[in-house]
Order: sequence, then C-alpha cells, then structure tokens
Amino acid sequence: MSNYRTVFGSLESYQKGGVEIIDDDPKNYAFSNCFEVASKSKPYEKVAVGKNLKYVIEAVRAEGDSPWFAAAHDEAALIMDGEVEIHFVKPDAPVVPDGKEGTVKLAGQPAGRDMGWVKAGRGHMALLPKGAAYQFRNPGKPGVLLVQTILGENTIERWADICQTKA
Repeated sequence: MSNYRTVFGSLESYQKGGVEIIDDDPKNYAFSNCFEVASKSKPYEKVAVGKNLKYVIEAVRAEGDSPWFAAAHDEAALIMDGEVEIHFVKPDAPVVPDGKEGTVKLAGQPAGRDMGWVKAGRGHMALLPKGAAYQFRNPGKPGVLLVQTILGENTIERWADICQTKA
C-alpha cells in the first residue's frame, strides 16, 4: 500500500503553483495557487481561482471582519489557512434581488433574527445557506478561504495575473 503525504500551504509558507507534466496522482497537486492569490489580495476580495460554466471557486483573504454578504443560492466556505468565525442572520426581508446570482455585498448587518455562528479552522467547511446574511470574522493572523459560489458582481476575475502562461 502506498503512503501519501499531504502538504498544506499557508499564507506564510506556500510554493507557487505551475504547469508540470507529471506521471503521478493528481490529488497531490490540488489548491496550488490559492495562497499566492490570497497573499496579493485585499481582505475579503473574492478572486476566482477556478471556474466551471457559471460556478466559481474564489480565493479569499480572511483578515479582520468582512462586510455582510448574502446569496440567493447556497454557497460553501472551505478554510484553507487560519481560523474564522462565520456569523449568520436570517433577514426580516429578502436582501438579494430576484434573479441575482453570485454573492451580494450588503450595506451592513440586516435587521433579522440572529442564527448563531460557526468557528472553523483549517480543513473545516461551512455551508453559507441561501437567503441568510453572513459575515466572516478573523481577529487573528490572516487566513485563506475558498468560497464555492456562482459568478457574480463581487467575483474578481484576474486570469491574466494568476494563470501561468510561460515556463
């Protein structure tokens, strides 16, 4: 039986991803550039690092408190580095316009019922339920999140900056 060693990066220690012809198991090469993207991002910028039709994976630098967000569809956050609290509110009135896809940034915490919060660390995943407002809070050292969502007005596409185009 083969032994695999998973090596996690962090904002403080990552190896730049690249394109290399391999004869190996692809699971050894996942998430190669999310740390580099987050290291160059402003807190809570949502930078696409993967895309499939209208769906995206966004690298997010978790530092301090985020704005409040909501979406008309479920999203998920995978904590790649650091620790984050995610606070939830069930708004009294809809905060996402009909037909709007992707994450919507709210002007502030909406009026509504407190739904509680989740404390998540590296390797944890949290559901960001549709219709709920949420805020990330990270009082410690900066971390990295991968957010699965739908391409929207808050998704930043920097493909020319983050994709390797030459050796």
